[in-house]
Amino acid sequence: MKVVIANDHGGFELKRHLLSYFKEKGIEVVNLGTDSNASVDYPIYGEKLAREVLKGGYDFGIAICGTGIGISIAANKFQGIRAALIYDENTAMLAKEHNNANVIALGGRTLTNKRAEELIEAYMNSKFEARHQHRLDLLGKLGEKT
Repeated sequence: MKVVIANDHGGFELKRHLLSYFKEKGIEVVNLGTDSNASVDYPIYGEKLAREVLKGGYDFGIAICGTGIGISIAANKFQGIRAALIYDENTAMLAKEHNNANVIALGGRTLTNKRAEELIEAYMNSKFEARHQHRLDLLGKLGEKT
């Protein structure tokens, strides 16, 4: 398994923990930064993550900012990205099962390290339900008629 992760300063501490977590699980991680608590702009890191996920070769991406909201909005600006803010087991599972999210967003200031691990596990242990493909196809067409 291979994941890519990006964060702003609000997600730095959680990202640092998750890098160790993934290493222990034998999961390869590409870290796009930021690598400090110094203030940065989440749209820059949401864009970096989205562009990298769209290149392919990853099982999914993880976007982290203070709440997960801003960086998920930034990532979702890119055609082909389906970033889902997850905050409990249900949203984690449904992000994969119904939306086939290729990016999950986490709040570095709203989740404990342990809770983030649990949500990632719930997402990773879920499978996309193909009966929802029609809706994903419709999502992919949004914006084409403007």
